Amino acid sequence: MTSIEWVDVSPGSVEMGSNNRSVLFGNIGPRHEVRIRNPYKITKLPVESTLAKKIVEAGDAQIASESEWERAFLIGAIFGEVGTIEALADSATGYWGKKCDGRPFIQPNSSNGSRVRIWRKGQPVASTRSIDVIELLPRRLVRRSVEFDEGAISLPVRRDSRKIIIEEIVICTLFGIVPSFAWALFNASPGYIAEGWLNLMLGGVFLGLSTGIFWRPKTPTFKEVGGNWKIG
Repeated sequence: MTSIEWVDVSPGSVEMGSNNRSVLFGNIGPRHEVRIRNPYKITKLPVESTLAKKIVEAGDAQIASESEWERAFLIGAIFGEVGTIEALADSATGYWGKKCDGRPFIQPNSSNGSRVRIWRKGQPVASTRSIDVIELLPRRLVRRSVEFDEGAISLPVRRDSRKIIIEEIVICTLFGIVPSFAWALFNASPGYIAEGWLNLMLGGVFLGLSTGIFWRPKTPTFKEVGGNWKIG
């Protein structure tokens, strides 16, 4: 059997997730702190998929969670060859509702894809791949010394939709509707605003929403303080 090198990872915290909501530059969120309170062992390199499956089925290890991977990467314990894509245990399109003690997060209705890490020059990239694709991908394995506590702190189940709606209304007004009417005031023919106000409104809304491709206000970061969330 291929020799597998295991490395020790001490307890500690790591921040993960994105607070950027823009289409081009954002990723799944919210940004949050995960505190792993028990040591564990992790493979220094990803393990080939067939071998990893045998080890997991034998009960000798588990597939690493995103949080365990991030903690190990933070302290420089794990490595991968450029171009390698490794599959993790998590399956999620967002982190809302996640327990933040290091366990894998399997989001309801997210069975179409699993979280992966892509090794590139510089910083590895977090992404998602379909279930069919990950079958052939190598895995990062862990050995945990203690099982997870069901009383661990969790992120809110959903984002503050009311706040997001208000933000979108303000953005559409300031960056879409107002510029649209200002343009018409100085450039359109007399009477155009009175006759074409609906088109100006709709065009302004479209313009305002399209700014989301490049920019949106950042979402809060959740940090654990005394067993509760501090939002900042």
